[in-house]
Amino acid sequence: MKREEQLVAAIENGTVIDHIPGAKLFEVVNLLHLQEVHDSSIIVGSNLKSKKFGRKSLIKVFDKFFTDAELNQLSVVAPNVTLSIIRDFEVVEKKSVTLPDELRGIVKCANPKCITNNEPMQTLFHVSDREKGMLQCHYCGKEQCLEDVKLID
Repeated sequence: MKREEQLVAAIENGTVIDHIPGAKLFEVVNLLHLQEVHDSSIIVGSNLKSKKFGRKSLIKVFDKFFTDAELNQLSVVAPNVTLSIIRDFEVVEKKSVTLPDELRGIVKCANPKCITNNEPMQTLFHVSDREKGMLQCHYCGKEQCLEDVKLID
């Protein structure tokens, strides 16, 4: 696609989060606290045409690069988004954000009796079924579907 054909402006430096499922767009905005960013411009595009997906959403954040911890959280809410790192208007790195094998301190256990809900300790989940999006608590064994998880604030 030529730059002049782009619906959303190009950025000089920053991050583009692309191929966000439409229903997850504002969850991603909240998760990454983008509504609180005051020193960077942010472009949010919803229901945009995509050759690959039909429709998609994207977020462009000027002069911001995300940490691995933020990307791990993002992988829980919107697995398989594409992340592009932009420097001098060029994509210098492009990667798919995928769910890691382990999630530490990101997801809350749904079992009220789990030790992580009753003691001051970090949660730990293992991906038990990647295709179905299932996580299993390391401590109590409770399985949870990614669609139903609650993130730790």
